[in-house]
Amino acid sequence: MNKRFLLKATAALAAVAAFGTAQAQTTPIKFQMDWRFEGPSAFFLLPVAKGYFKDAKLDVTVDSGNGSGGAVTRVASGTYDLGFADLAALMEFHANNPDAPNKPVAIMMVYNNTPASVMALKKSGIKTPADLAGKKLGAPVFDAGRRAFPIFAKANDVQNVAWTAMDPPLRETMLVRGDVDAITGFTFTSLLNIEARGVKAEDVVVMQYPDFGVKLYGNAIIASPKILKENPAAVKAFLAAFTKGAKDVIADPAKAIETVKARDGIINVALETRRLQLAIDTVINSPSARAEGFGQINAPRMTLMASQVSDAFNTKTRVKSEDIWNGSFLPTAKELDILPKAKK
Repeated sequence: MNKRFLLKATAALAAVAAFGTAQAQTTPIKFQMDWRFEGPSAFFLLPVAKGYFKDAKLDVTVDSGNGSGGAVTRVASGTYDLGFADLAALMEFHANNPDAPNKPVAIMMVYNNTPASVMALKKSGIKTPADLAGKKLGAPVFDAGRRAFPIFAKANDVQNVAWTAMDPPLRETMLVRGDVDAITGFTFTSLLNIEARGVKAEDVVVMQYPDFGVKLYGNAIIASPKILKENPAAVKAFLAAFTKGAKDVIADPAKAIETVKARDGIINVALETRRLQLAIDTVINSPSARAEGFGQINAPRMTLMASQVSDAFNTKTRVKSEDIWNGSFLPTAKELDILPKAKK
């Protein structure tokens, strides 16, 4: 009896030890989103829900955000290990905080093109960038499209515009009411928000920055130098699992939205499915993304963006593109080959 008890106790202790070892091998990673949970959030929530991160021995926590600037500063502070932020916001942080000890770097490009657009109602008579001269534009002060508007204006010789600031929820409402003539915002955010306020898509003029000479990159996965140095294997595992999930999202956006609904039960599923598909079509599976490869960048294009951001944002120091990007943690080219071919 004593011998049997001893064997059971030994087995139980071994099981506890094995479980503890397995737990010790799981790396916790805190991930900061750029915005609230909407359609494109599926790219991060699906690999959590499907267990892709867990299979990679990662315990990933994904939190909603309130803007790219916040995501950058929270990763810089060490509160978060990784994040999702507009590359221009990351560049601005680097150039304005040259002595910051923990400046995040971009490790994977997700939005190969900036999602920023200028949007106006057709009834305003605005059809081209030239028509914006002398008009009143509206956007939150931290909006990526507003911050980068000097680049758009220079590329299209737009002068003499007046800006009105507002909180994000009021932007599209003020456009529909006629309080402003045009707004800047992410295409897949503002266009659908305008529709939700009773305006048909065909009655909206959308001038997407990439179509008007502004070749800025959009959002990238960013990382703290601390985790890159201390646990490079975990970072590589994260990007591989994320890429696997991204392939699933692109293949079936409607199914992927279920993971966003599970995280935020009040979302409009049909609207967010459209938002996700619009994001895929405009900034993820775009011609330039297919040319450069998912997750990757073109060095000369990055250098040009660094110069443009330095000028448009009037940064304290010039942005150094080589300090912003580290592509050494990316999966293999074969693993990154997830973008569908262009529809003919």
